Amino acid sequence: MTGAFALTARRVFDGDGWHDDAALVVRDGLVEAVMPAGSLPADMPRIDAGAMLAPGFVDLQVNGGGGVMLNDHPDVASIRTICAAHAPFGTTALLPTLITDTPEITAAAIAAGELAAKEAVPGFLGLHLEGPHLSLARKGAHDPKLIRPMTEADEAALIAARKHLPVLLTTVAPESVDPQQVAALAQAGIVVSLGHTDTTYATARAFAEAGASVATHLFNAMSQIGNREPGLAGATLDTQALSAGLIADGIHVDPATIRIAVRAKRGPGKIFLVTDAMATIGTDMTSFTLNGRTIYRKDGSLRLSDGTLAGADLDMISAVRFMHRTIGLDLAEALRMASLYPAEAVGQAHRLGRFATGAAADIVALSDKLDIKGVWIGGRQVAP
Repeated sequence: MTGAFALTARRVFDGDGWHDDAALVVRDGLVEAVMPAGSLPADMPRIDAGAMLAPGFVDLQVNGGGGVMLNDHPDVASIRTICAAHAPFGTTALLPTLITDTPEITAAAIAAGELAAKEAVPGFLGLHLEGPHLSLARKGAHDPKLIRPMTEADEAALIAARKHLPVLLTTVAPESVDPQQVAALAQAGIVVSLGHTDTTYATARAFAEAGASVATHLFNAMSQIGNREPGLAGATLDTQALSAGLIADGIHVDPATIRIAVRAKRGPGKIFLVTDAMATIGTDMTSFTLNGRTIYRKDGSLRLSDGTLAGADLDMISAVRFMHRTIGLDLAEALRMASLYPAEAVGQAHRLGRFATGAAADIVALSDKLDIKGVWIGGRQVAP
C-alpha cells in the first residue's frame, strides 16, 4: 500500500516493549511511528486491528508449505506458494529451506532464490541450504547417499550465490567442512550454522571462532550434553556468540529441556523459534515424499516409516503459543523469539523484528487468545 495509514490496537508490541491504546503508522510500506492512537491526525486513514499488534514473524527454517516441498520443485513458483502458505500463521519473512539433495537440485534452488529476490516475492528473505555437508552419524531424515564433504567448488558456488540473495544460511557439520571453509563463507556474508553433527564441544567452539554463528534446531540431530562431553548442545548454550533455532512443538524437545535451555542461554546470541515446516502446512495432507521416501503426518508430527522425525508439523503462531502457555515465557519474550531474535541471527534486525522508524511494515494482528487476525507484508495485507 502506498501513502500513509494507521493500524490501531489496544496494545502494540514494538519488539522492545508494549504501548497501550496505540497506533502504528505505516507509510509507503515502512514503519513511520508508534504513537498514542489519540494523537493521530484526524484525516489519517486507520484500521482497527483489535487486541494486539506485533512485528511479523521471521522463520529461518521452512522446508515447505501449501502442499509444496522446495526439494521437489526448486523454482520461484514453489517459493511463492511456500511464502503464501505461512503468511496466515503470522510469518512475514522466511528462508525456504533445501534439505540435502543433489548438486543439480541445489543449483536449481539457488537459481530460484535469486529470481525470487529479483521479483521481490512477498515473504521471501533468502535461502537456507541444510546440507549436504553433514554428518552421517546425525543424518536424521537426510538421505545418507547424498551427504558429502564440502569441495572447493561447493564453497565457491555458495559464495557466488550470496551476492544475489538477501540472506544465505547454510547448515554444515564439522565432519564435512573445515574451519578455513567456514571462515571463507562467513567472510562472504553467509550465515554458517552448525547442525546434523556429532562434534565435540571443543570442535564446536573452534568452528564458532572461525565464523559459525548459529546452531540448527537445538538438541535435534546433534551431540548432546553429557557429564564429561557437553557436545554441540552444550557448546551452543555456553558460547555467547552462538544463536540457535528451536522447534517448539513439545515433540522435538521436551518442555523441561526447553526451560533449562532458555534459562541457561546468555547473549548476544539468542534462542529463536523455527518451524522446520514441511509441505503439510496450510493443507490436510496426511503424507508426502522427500528424496523418494514417504513421510507420514500423524499425531502432530511428521515421521519416516521407521519413526524418525522428518521436519515438523508446526506453524509459527503455534510455536509462540507453546512458548508462552506451556513453557511459561512472558509473551513479549515469546514474540521476540519469533521475530527479533531470528532477524538478529541473520543480520536483518535493522529492518525486521521491530517497529522502528524505517523498518519494514511487516505486521501481525493478534487476538487476546493469540489467534491471527491479520497479517501485513510491506504494508500490504496478505491475510486473512
